[in-house]
Formats: sequence, structure tokens, C-alpha cells
Amino acid sequence: MGTLINFTRWVLGKTAGAGLILAVGLAAAGLWVYLKDNVILLDWRREVVATLSGERAKVQAALGDVQQRMNRTAAEIAREQAKAEQADKVVAQLRALESLWDRLVGDPEQQRANAEQRRRMEAVSAEAKGKAAGLQEVLMRSGWERDGLLLALGKKDAELREAQKNKSRVQQFIEDAWLRSKPWIIGALVLYFFGPTAGKLLLYFGVAPLIAGGRPVRLTPDLAVLPEVAMSRVSAEIRLDPGERLWVKGQFLQASDEGVTRATKYVLDWRIPVTCVVTGLVELIELKAKAGCGEQRLTLSNQANPQSELTVLTLPAGAAVVLRPSFLAGVIVPEGARLDLRRRWQLFRWQAWVTLQFRFFEFAGPCRLIVAGSRGVRAERLVDREGNPAPARRANQDATVGFTPNLSYRPVRAETFWSYYRGVNPLFDDMFAGQGIFLCQEISADGDARRARNFWSGLWGGLTKVFGL
Repeated sequence: MGTLINFTRWVLGKTAGAGLILAVGLAAAGLWVYLKDNVILLDWRREVVATLSGERAKVQAALGDVQQRMNRTAAEIAREQAKAEQADKVVAQLRALESLWDRLVGDPEQQRANAEQRRRMEAVSAEAKGKAAGLQEVLMRSGWERDGLLLALGKKDAELREAQKNKSRVQQFIEDAWLRSKPWIIGALVLYFFGPTAGKLLLYFGVAPLIAGGRPVRLTPDLAVLPEVAMSRVSAEIRLDPGERLWVKGQFLQASDEGVTRATKYVLDWRIPVTCVVTGLVELIELKAKAGCGEQRLTLSNQANPQSELTVLTLPAGAAVVLRPSFLAGVIVPEGARLDLRRRWQLFRWQAWVTLQFRFFEFAGPCRLIVAGSRGVRAERLVDREGNPAPARRANQDATVGFTPNLSYRPVRAETFWSYYRGVNPLFDDMFAGQGIFLCQEISADGDARRARNFWSGLWGGLTKVFGL
């Protein structure tokens, strides 16, 4: 029944999209026919012609002003040049009177007057030539302005001729737009109907087999001791021995004995502050038994999410587990010990680049981990069985919580194309092989995987997965 409903929704969605495209196309075509056959855009053309005519008149007036300025400037240049020429003639005549004989026997008073007159004429000539040069620059700039106005006038004339044509500008625009965009519209329709299917076919049958055939990740060849996994429950009763410290998220602490002290641990591990902030492992409550008090009891439960259940992983010395910190609700460490947290990077595996998981967090004993999962956490144990000397099991990638580091881990293609195509399962499942334990949520925290495949949640999930969070 659910499959039929999903298929019906898919068909209705595609039909609605195609109907919208068809409606837009018909509306555009109807508008084009209406403008072509039933509307005479005389008022529009008159308004456009009047506007362009007014702008053309302004350009012509400005062109006339520039031309007048150029004529006045040219006349001033001619006057200054004539003044300079006249002064140069007088200077030449006065220089001709300065012969050696005149200097010896001439009238000294007259010679001084001539020299003074020559200097004045030379100054007049220089001033006139300077003015003429300055006016020449003004004339050149005015010429540039005139050329620009002539170009603007030519453009306005062309626009005016185009506007005075019988054919509507709107009609011409629609025709040109259709001719230019027709291949793109057809391509968009093809991609809308067939693009998602083609992309998923390529990923499932082309890319996924190549990824699944790569070398698996195995962080530790052997593990001395396996963790002990308690049964998951809505609430977990925790025993806190003297000297032990519990760091727990505030929303998980429901009740505690009076024989414990409380403090605040701002960051679970200062070696990974960003990871702690992203996964909520900040402002933790630190609890430990008071001096002189014996064993204390605490009750943990997720008060913000009734679907969340807790399980306790006991890691003795020599045991370890790879865990995503986002599933971690609390940690218990023995007296005088610190949390042994190891970061295991896998940057040079092309599987990691495709699945976007480059970093694993390994927690080593002795310690106890309180793990929260949606509807509980299930421990899958891989052991040798008769007829199955190499145990292996796959799990939904959205539900994986962690695994022991001695297991071989690799992504494998989803079992059926149809479940991947409909968004029920992601492209890859997690495959574990060897002898060990891996942990899964009973159901994915986000429910139906399709809701987790939208763009924004997929982007955020990919970023947190890159760093193994």
C-alpha cells in the first residue's frame, strides 16, 4: 500500500510539473497571438517616438551649442595668432635697426626705446601664442564632445527609425526570445523528466560498483577484548563507584543519589573542541561520589526525545570501539584516568572521498560509554558459524552507530535499485566483516531516509560525516 501511495505521489508530482510548464508555454503563446492579431500598439509607438524625438532634439541642441563654442574658440585662436604675428613683425623690424653702425654712432636714447619696445612686443607675442595653445586644447576637447554627440545622435536616429516601423517591438522581442531560448526549454524539459533517473542509473550501476570494489577500512588487526553491550532501555540505571567520574549531557540526567558532587565540564576533550561543539559534547555535567561515600546510583534518560533509548558499552582494558560522537550521551572513566580517544584519519582512500567519511573516532578502555539511539541500540555480533568461516553483514548506513576497530568496514551498493531510486535506502550500505561487534539504531534517527535526502540536511550531514561526527 505504501509503495502504491509513493508511486501515486511521484506520478502526480511529475504531472503537476509538466502541467505547469505547459501552462506557462500556452500563456506565452496566447499573449504573443493576442499582441500580434488583436492589439494595435499605436499609442505605445507614438509615446516611444515622442520620447526618442525629444531626446534627439536635446542631443541636437547640445550639438549646436558645442558647434557655436567651437566657432567662437576658432575665432579667438585666429585673433591671438594674428596678434602674435603682428608682434613678431614689429620685433623683426626692431631687430633690423640694431646694426653695429647704429650701436656705434646712433642715438643711445632711441636705442633704449627700441629695446624696450622689442621686449614688450616679444611679451605680447608669447602671451598671444600661449593663449592660442590653450584655446587649441579647448577646441580639441570640444571636438571630442561633438564627436560623442554625433554618435549619440546617430543612435537616436536608428532607434527612432526602428520605433517607426510597423512591426511591434513587443512582438519582435517575443519572437527573438523564443528562437533563442527554444533549445534551452527543450533541454530543461528533458532534464526534468529523465535527468534524475539517468543520474541514479549512472550512480547505481556505474559508480557504486567501483566504490564497493575498493579495499576495506580496518583500523586494528586484532582486538584483545570485545566491549560488553548492555540491553538498551528508555532509561539506564548507572552505578558510579568511588573515584569514577561521569560526564553526561544535561538533558540525559534524570535522577541521582545525594552522595555525588556536581560540576561543569565545558568540553569533553580539548583536543577536539570543534567536534565537541558540533555534537553537543559541551557544558557537560560532571558527577563523582563524595569523599567517604560508597557506590552511588544515577538514572539517565533522554527527557527531550521519548523515542531515544540508552545502552551502556563497557570497555575493559584492551577493548575499543569506533563510535560517532553524535550518539554519545555520557562517558564514565575510572579514578585518575582520562578518556582515551584516538582520531583515525583515512584521507588517502578514494572510498572516503566518495562516501565523505575521512575520520573515525576510536574510544579505548577502560571506560564506560552511554550511547543513545532512536528506539534503541542493537549490537550485531559477527562470529564464526558452521559453513560461514568469514562472517559478514550489511546494515543501513543511516542507522550505523559504531563498530569494533578490528572489523573490516567498507561501503557496498544498496541491495536493490528500486529501493535506492525511491529514496527508501541510500546508495550505499555499510558492510562489516570479521569477528567483532557493530552497533545500529533500531530505526534511523530521521525516520524515512527520503526526508534526510533534501539539499540542506544532506549538505549538513555530509559536512559532519567528513569529520566522523
